[in-house]
Amino acid sequence: MKNYSRLEQHFKVTYSYQVHFTHRIFDGDNALLKDLLGEDHDGTPVKVLFVIDKGVSKSHPDLINDIQTYAETYSGVIKLSGLLVIPGGEKVKNEAVHLQNVLEEVDANGVCRHSFLVAIGGGAVLDMVGFAATIAHRGIRHIRIPTTVLSQNDSGIGVKNSVNWRGKKNFIGTFSPPVAVINDSEFLKTLEQRDWISGIAEAVKVALIKDARFFAEITENAEALRHRDEAAMQSLIYHCARLHMEHIGGGDPFEKGSSRPLDFGHWAAHKLEQLTRFEWRHGEAVAVGMAIDVTYALLLKLISGEEHALILKVLEDIGFELTIPEEVDFEMLYSGLEEFREHLGGTLTVTLINGIGIKKDVHQIDKDLMKEAVHRVRNRVFINQSLSDVGKK
Repeated sequence: MKNYSRLEQHFKVTYSYQVHFTHRIFDGDNALLKDLLGEDHDGTPVKVLFVIDKGVSKSHPDLINDIQTYAETYSGVIKLSGLLVIPGGEKVKNEAVHLQNVLEEVDANGVCRHSFLVAIGGGAVLDMVGFAATIAHRGIRHIRIPTTVLSQNDSGIGVKNSVNWRGKKNFIGTFSPPVAVINDSEFLKTLEQRDWISGIAEAVKVALIKDARFFAEITENAEALRHRDEAAMQSLIYHCARLHMEHIGGGDPFEKGSSRPLDFGHWAAHKLEQLTRFEWRHGEAVAVGMAIDVTYALLLKLISGEEHALILKVLEDIGFELTIPEEVDFEMLYSGLEEFREHLGGTLTVTLINGIGIKKDVHQIDKDLMKEAVHRVRNRVFINQSLSDVGKK
């Protein structure tokens, strides 16, 4: 006979958010942000706290004044509650003081669950500020304004928020969609070349696992993208964002399962970022991670030599240097697989490709073959090496 009883309830929560594409978001005649903030407007101006990436503020010296003027122009909707400038890059996710500063600003300005937290910056700032928004008052509405290619086509449009802990990337975090994402092409004009190129890696990634036609477009535009062709970049950002949003809405937005195809190339990338003390851009590490994984796929005979050669050529044509630092030995890098499994939970699942645009999940890694793949990338043995040479050094 049972000596316990149970109550059980099932419910669903519906999430909805939009990604907008615009130019010069804080121009007075651009009402997009005002309209988003005022969707539930009851006649009382809504409190808005802006958190701005220091690098963005420096590259756009009029930004703070533009925000203040915009808030004044639409004062019937917007009550500017604060402007906090914080460091950008992985530093903001590695050092807890920056998260604390955002939370203190939320508290000091009386920002509540009916207010808005607007983050302007690269992916790291959006990650950290999004995390702050989801834990303060159990959830403050937040809007992301990504300012890099990487954040406009990938990280900024997702539902994940996080900070790093003890050197482990994204160890602490939440799943919580923003109210909206606003991609403003104006912010891309001041990017360093490394940051312009870095974000393209995520577009290559999603094309390789989901859309052969998109990969063909990237192949055709590789040189134009490298040389900062704005039309080519806007097309890439739009299509990459679309594919990411389709994936998020495809059945496992909060990644309850073990498969994370959008992390193709990322097990090595996350470890390379850590081992280089986050001096590498995320996209640079992802490009090398993909080079390793497509080389491993070649050794498994999942892809042809022609496909492998094309993928590596496209990455190099875009401007990626597919190298592995000498101080990073194979065992150090390979330990990233176990960390990747821990981060996912459960069974190890690594996404590879079984042809361009075709993903294939594997649950075991042949260590010797992976060592060979890393060796080939390290020594730039990319093209026309017979599979019979596997294991020869």
